[in-house]
Amino acid sequence: MPKNINFDGPFRKEMQDFIDLMKATGYSQSTADAKGGILRRFGSHLKDYYPDANELTREAVSSWCSKDPNEKSSNQNTRVSAVRQFAKYLRNIGTNAWVPPANFCKAGAKYVPHIYTADELQRFLAETDKCTNENMSIAHRDLIMPIFFRILVTCGLRCSEARLLKVDNVDLKNGVLTIINGKNHNNRLVPMPVSLIEKMQAYAKQVHPFMNPEDYFFPGRGGRPVSHGIVYYNFRKFLWNAGISHTGDGPRVHDFRHTFCVYRFKEWSEKGKDLMVLIPILRTYLGHKDFKATAYYLRLTADVFPDIRLRLEKTYPDIIPNAEEATYETD
Repeated sequence: MPKNINFDGPFRKEMQDFIDLMKATGYSQSTADAKGGILRRFGSHLKDYYPDANELTREAVSSWCSKDPNEKSSNQNTRVSAVRQFAKYLRNIGTNAWVPPANFCKAGAKYVPHIYTADELQRFLAETDKCTNENMSIAHRDLIMPIFFRILVTCGLRCSEARLLKVDNVDLKNGVLTIINGKNHNNRLVPMPVSLIEKMQAYAKQVHPFMNPEDYFFPGRGGRPVSHGIVYYNFRKFLWNAGISHTGDGPRVHDFRHTFCVYRFKEWSEKGKDLMVLIPILRTYLGHKDFKATAYYLRLTADVFPDIRLRLEKTYPDIIPNAEEATYETD
C-alpha cells in the first residue's frame, strides 16, 4: 500500500486527518497504511451509496461491515476494527457517527496454530535455498527469501518486523537486530544465532555493498520493503514444494513465530530450566505487552507435547493458563 492514499467519498478529508493522526501518535507506517487501505475502500462504498452523507449512520456502517458470504471472520474483524476506530474519531471531532459494537462480528472458529515439525522446517528452508529470480518479481529474490524466512524461523520475529528492518537496524558484527516501533509501539533488541549471522553477512555483501543505513534490509520495489504479498506468494510456493499441506486456514507465515516459542519452552522444560525466570525474558524478547500473550505459548506447548504438560504441572501447578487466561496473538 503506498504511503499517499487517495481517499474518496463524503468523509475523505476526515479519513486523511485520521491516518495523519495515527502516524503522529506513534503508529507504524505499515499499520497506518493498512488502516488507510480499509478506509479507502469504505470511502468508495460511501461515495457509491451515501454520497451526500454528513454523518455516519448505522445503516451506512452496517451495509459495508456485514460479512461477505465467502469472507473469513478474521478479515471481517479487521475491516470492522478500522471502521470502529474511524467512527470514534468522528465522534471526537463533533460528527455524529454510529460506532459498531465490539460484538458486531459473530465469533468464528478459533484458529489452531500449526506447529511445524523439525522435519517440516528443514524441508521448507531447503526449498527457500532453491529459490531463483523466476519472473523477477523483485530483485535479489533468490538471496532475500532464504534469509528472510530463516529470521522468522530462528528469531521468532513477526513478518512485518522482518519486512521493515533497515540496514541500520541490523548489527552484523554483534549479531543483534533492533526492532523499531514494533507491535505495541515498543523497541527491542533481538540476538541472532551464529549460523544466521554468517548467512546475513554473506547476504549483505551481495545486496547492500554500500550499506546505506536507511535502505530496507529486504528491499522490494521502488525503494520500499519487500511486500507482504510477495512474502506470502513465495511462502505458499515453498510449502507446496516441501510437501507441506496447506488449506484455507493454514499453515500461515505467523505460525513460524508460534513454532519458535513452542520449541523454546520445550527445550527449557526438557533441560529443567526455571521457567519463572525465563518467561519474563521471552516476553521481552517477543515484544509482548503482558504475561498473557506469552503464557499462550506455554499452553500451546503443553497441548502439543502432553509429556511436557505432566512435567510442568508437577513442578509448577498453576503455571499453565486456561483458555480464558491466555491471549492468542494473531499477528
